[in-house]
Amino acid sequence: MLFRSKKAVHDQAAGDNRDRGVELPDEPPAPAIEKIPPRVATPTSEDEEAEDELSYITAPAAPLATNYHGATSKTYLGNPNLKAAGVKIEFTQEQYDEDVKCARDPVYFIENYIRIVNVDRGLVPFRMYPYQANMVQTFRDNRFVVSKLPRQTGKSTTVVSFMLWKILFHDQQSVAILANKGALARDMLAKLQLAYEHLPAWLQQGVVTWNKGNIILENGSKVIAASTSSSAVRGGTYNLIFLDEYAFVPRNIAEHFFSSVYPTISSGETTQIIVVSTPFGLNHFYKMWQDAVAGRNGYTYHEVHWSQVPGRDAKWKEETIKNTSPRQFAQEFECDFLGSADTLISPAKLQNIPFHDPIASNAGLDVYERVQKDHEYIVTVDVARGIGGDYSAFIVFDITTMPYKIVAKYRNNEIKPVLFPSVIFQVCKEYNNPYVLVEVNDIGDSIAATLNYDLEYPNVLMCAMRGRAGQIVGQGFSGNKTQLGVKMSVTVKKIGCANLKAIIEEDKLLFNDFQIFQELTTFVQKKQAWEADEGYHDDLVMCMVLFAWLVMQEYFKEMTDQDIRRRIYEEQRNQIEQDMAPFGFIDDGMGDDTFIDADGTLWEYGNTQEEVSYMWNY
Repeated sequence: MLFRSKKAVHDQAAGDNRDRGVELPDEPPAPAIEKIPPRVATPTSEDEEAEDELSYITAPAAPLATNYHGATSKTYLGNPNLKAAGVKIEFTQEQYDEDVKCARDPVYFIENYIRIVNVDRGLVPFRMYPYQANMVQTFRDNRFVVSKLPRQTGKSTTVVSFMLWKILFHDQQSVAILANKGALARDMLAKLQLAYEHLPAWLQQGVVTWNKGNIILENGSKVIAASTSSSAVRGGTYNLIFLDEYAFVPRNIAEHFFSSVYPTISSGETTQIIVVSTPFGLNHFYKMWQDAVAGRNGYTYHEVHWSQVPGRDAKWKEETIKNTSPRQFAQEFECDFLGSADTLISPAKLQNIPFHDPIASNAGLDVYERVQKDHEYIVTVDVARGIGGDYSAFIVFDITTMPYKIVAKYRNNEIKPVLFPSVIFQVCKEYNNPYVLVEVNDIGDSIAATLNYDLEYPNVLMCAMRGRAGQIVGQGFSGNKTQLGVKMSVTVKKIGCANLKAIIEEDKLLFNDFQIFQELTTFVQKKQAWEADEGYHDDLVMCMVLFAWLVMQEYFKEMTDQDIRRRIYEEQRNQIEQDMAPFGFIDDGMGDDTFIDADGTLWEYGNTQEEVSYMWNY
């Protein structure tokens, strides 16, 4: 029997000889090897390994210590499956060798010592599939990982097994398990605790704290479980943050979370973030994934296809689709990013819209293209009250040539209405004093008035009511029903939405702003109208709706010499002609006034007007 402290064994694996209660001789640390945790090392030769082992084997074992709860016991609070803090470990040579192997290789540790509950067979060893072992290696070798996984792939078990390895064989590790719901995070912690309780005592660290919300081990490592929120890890320093089902976290919470947690992440050089989810629409997780694939955010992307799971074949796919639906299967098992089927812009088009980071950002203003002196611009404005709900927003469009482009946008839900006109004024001065169209429902009329009268901005567009034509742009103050800006009526919104769909899907309006993209993915049909889905915003989209309505106005056509409706119509007609006659038309030489029917009879068109003239003789 070899008597060694748990610390001594782990220090051997890490090249670290710090004392854990046993007086040990000083020794230089073993050299580290690549792509393994800093506490893990390998000897330079078999002889050196043997010498190292002997130096520790000769160390005397410490007497049984009093645990952190004041009782002299080998178990934590009487739980026979948990070792109390301060208890020294008696190692055999075989156990010592195994401990070193486990410390160096998480896959080896998991496959040999993790136990899981099988529905049919009860407690069984966790024999990982190849894709699960690859997941573990990916987590170990990369700081930031975003993983896209189908349903029922054992991802939770794989992740908690890796986290258990992390806290067992690394001192002072703080791990946060965060999920879209707190109950799900606590379920994952329970899985980790179950696996821990079925480890052999000589592999365990002593337990200091053990409950449903967190655990603390005597090596200083700890795990907490909570819902994903901006306050979940605020004020703490974490070595590993795991985000489960991140696609299902509400968008506003996800945004606040990363703005809050980023200081925690950046405070260390080794902090890890693992994001795992099944897709759920074109949301923040979609952006994170796309940015990872494009190499824009520093994350390593990892994915698993449903066919990599043993037992899943074409027959399984067919049966699953029968019991669900093709769309559900595509999202939950094919891991396709699918938008809502009820969106104004078709999901197929949305998935192909690229987005990029702005070239400059400041206080809600994002700039994608700097002003060009010879270019024409138009600005549309949607106004909110500035009390933290809806956003005050405006968009700068470059209308110099078609396709039109969004070159800048502003979005802020805290700016006061009294300050908003100044922001519009400053940006407009930068972009060649463009025409400005303000939506004047609610408090929008005061914004337009401040721009026009107080700031003396010369290019605020006006609208007038003209009977059946509704509101018309560019009529000045003639007539009784004239106002600065445009009121968002049912007619204006209907025309604007219909035209917005046309110009985006026909690539007549280009943009690469992700916030606009996000709003379009949740701008859905409700009864006979289009609006933001519950819990989301559509302020930027409404700016685009105003623009789409404006480009249909005669005033816009005269101003730009561009008729977008005619342009789209002619292009569609030409496309239809090309599709119907890909090899060109054949001239039979008979002219347009004759034709041959299926029987080969030659017919001649008569004077249709004369033949039906009797219809007008009353």
